[in-house]
Amino acid sequence: MDFHRGSGGSARDPYLGLPLRLRTRTRHGPLWAYNLEHLDPIERYVRARPRERAHWYDPGTEKTPVASLPVWIERGRNRDEILRAVDRVRAASPDP
Repeated sequence: MDFHRGSGGSARDPYLGLPLRLRTRTRHGPLWAYNLEHLDPIERYVRARPRERAHWYDPGTEKTPVASLPVWIERGRNRDEILRAVDRVRAASPDP
């Protein structure tokens, strides 16, 4: 799922229209999370070697944050850059 820009130019949640505060840009595209609980499984997936999908994974269902990641996040060659971006998002979080 991609975020879209509201009329004010800020990134917004596609369902509620609320501003997304946990976000950063990479050279491949934006990395964002609704909250730290949303960011954790993304970080675990990016760190994992090898990366395996859960046995119930179905590309059409998109039941988890990991199931709908963009391809550039899934690529192993981008791992270090994505983890730096995760660190930036975590550091900018208003949550403790």
